[in-house]
Amino acid sequence: MVDPTPFDDIDVDGSIDDVAAAEWQSESTAFERIETVLRRTREFETAGTLADRALVSEPTARKHLESLVESGRASATTLGGATQYRRNPDQRRLERVRQLADEHTRPELESAIREMKTRIRSYEDEYGATSPEELVSTLDPDDEEGWETVSQWKSTRRNLAFARTALAYTETRRLDAIGDDDDATVATEEYA
Repeated sequence: MVDPTPFDDIDVDGSIDDVAAAEWQSESTAFERIETVLRRTREFETAGTLADRALVSEPTARKHLESLVESGRASATTLGGATQYRRNPDQRRLERVRQLADEHTRPELESAIREMKTRIRSYEDEYGATSPEELVSTLDPDDEEGWETVSQWKSTRRNLAFARTALAYTETRRLDAIGDDDDATVATEEYA
């Protein structure tokens, strides 16, 4: 016989989703839940809609959403007289750039950039097009390989932009560190 006690916290009439929601609510703050919901919100939504998803009241959601807007992690707009919110797409991009810069060395980024440029050049040579958009205009609807190439080309181009930006960010960090050392040296010399 199976011991039912490990499942005592599951309401027979409730769903596993209800149990998970209750657990999420008990293990996180209202702000954390709003932030989590917002990170998955690409389209503008009302504070009420986001509040429902985050298991908080609408005034609480609005308070935290305004805080996230002020910090740059959320965007707000007024549509139909109601303020609506979504994640800030630039914040997500900046996080990706910072992640790449933190996880990869300068030589690794340079190598990845070189590989992606080579891949893009091979797409250009193979299809006689200078961009995936140009390739789209020449493809037949049933050219599965061509459409897959369009998708890969767009992804490669986007990843190349991220890698270039991460490399520039890495260089900026390096120069700032040198500048900080120079400033520290100058300050030390001034007080010596």
